[in-house]
Amino acid sequence: MTRVRKTLSRFAREDGGSMIIFSMFLLITMLIIGGMAVDLVRFESQRAELQATLDQAALAAADLEQEVDPQTVVESYFAVAGLEGALTGVDVVSDVNSRSVQISAAIGMNTFFLDMLGMEEMAIPAQGMAIESQGDIEIILVLDVSGSMASNSKLTNLKTAAVAFVQTVLQNNDEERISIGIVPFNGQVNLGDTLRQRYTVIDLNGVANANCVDLPPAAYDTLDLATTLALPQTAYADTFSTTTRGNSYYSASSNGPRATNRWCPPSTGNVILLPTTSETALINRINAFEAVGATSINAGMRWGLELLAPESRPMFTGLIAASAMPAALAERPYDFDRDNSVKIVVLMTDGEHFPEERVNAAYRNPLTLAPIWYSSGDGTYSIRHTSVAGPNNYWVPHRTEWRSAPWNSGAGTVQLRWVQVWERLRVHWVAWQLYGRALGTSNAQRTSIADAQMTAFRTLTPVSQMDAQLATLCADARAAGVTVYGIAFEAPTNGREAIASCASSPGLYFDAQGLEIGTAFQSIANQIQMLRLTE
Repeated sequence: MTRVRKTLSRFAREDGGSMIIFSMFLLITMLIIGGMAVDLVRFESQRAELQATLDQAALAAADLEQEVDPQTVVESYFAVAGLEGALTGVDVVSDVNSRSVQISAAIGMNTFFLDMLGMEEMAIPAQGMAIESQGDIEIILVLDVSGSMASNSKLTNLKTAAVAFVQTVLQNNDEERISIGIVPFNGQVNLGDTLRQRYTVIDLNGVANANCVDLPPAAYDTLDLATTLALPQTAYADTFSTTTRGNSYYSASSNGPRATNRWCPPSTGNVILLPTTSETALINRINAFEAVGATSINAGMRWGLELLAPESRPMFTGLIAASAMPAALAERPYDFDRDNSVKIVVLMTDGEHFPEERVNAAYRNPLTLAPIWYSSGDGTYSIRHTSVAGPNNYWVPHRTEWRSAPWNSGAGTVQLRWVQVWERLRVHWVAWQLYGRALGTSNAQRTSIADAQMTAFRTLTPVSQMDAQLATLCADARAAGVTVYGIAFEAPTNGREAIASCASSPGLYFDAQGLEIGTAFQSIANQIQMLRLTE
């Protein structure tokens, strides 16, 4: 028993020593953990300071308005923060309209407590990037100025809406990164003399301010129109106005061309405005619009895309050199896939396609003589039909007789060229009075002959073909990355469907009534504003 007591007593004494050792272990562990927390707090504080300095330096260096070298900007920020030695890398990538700055940095922190675990220093890394890009935006307004725009205050409302659009979009455009061009269209598109001279135009009509051209069907299958392609100038003719058909003479003086029915009426307002950054020039052109003519949406879209096609760049270079475009637009139109560039078409119509009419090649050459004579003495006409046998093959419609020479032959009676005929007479009158009445022996025969002659004189483009041409252009534009906004302004069903199908997405199509045209243009302007600057 005594031995047991001694053993228990010794155990008690030894157990007390163990508790002291255990307690000391716990205390040391707690001190180490607390010390680690202190080191970690110091780590996070210094990391936050380093990251904040890095972020501020990156943003300042990436600022496109910053004229100091980006590397120098970054170094100055770190110097002010007392972190000169922290930078480990600065990578700057600059483009014409963007700048990215990527920074990496690191500092070392001596530990207070973690060195007890063998960690004498902690590395504090930081990295970040800032990018500022300012988009180059090319906008073409393709706007309907056909005769129907004269009704219901539509042209007035369009002018107000388009002017507000220009003012909104060109706000703060001091660096001239946004350009706007205008393509007014009716039955044709008037290029204006300056732009027309950049193309290979044949069969010149010689009429001031009537600078339209007849595009071949193949022109609607491509976004680029070669300047070397021979394009006939639209004849200065009234192929649309009809005439009274009967076996009687109806005065030529009352069957002259109607100015509003020529497919390319002379105009200084309904003319393409080349891309510009001038708000004044844009507003002046918009306010000069006048409502006249038919509707060829396809032609308007075709010329709108021509002003966005990269292949037009050499032409733009020449126009800039001739002071016809701002120097700030050098290198435009940009490539379709250029980074940080946006190409936009705003296509607006109040109508639908109307069959286009154009004078055929044999009757528009300015040098080609017509078999038609004009007597200045009494303002009458004669025509020679060589298919009629015998000497009396000159038809004199106002006399309803055949003669062996033109009426009033001699001084004051001259043979006309076809372009001179179209300056004086509507085409339907010529077909009926000089062909149908001359060669037909019955009303049915006269009608057949006159209709055949109209076919010889002019070509009609069917609406279905014009619709298909527009659809092809719109599909090609979207595939190339052009953003197409569509506005149907009090348009009929076919017009609404054509414009809705052309828009890049349903959200970019607007069906406007009355003053809603202003809301549509303002919505588009606001969306474009959002594209201007991203950081």
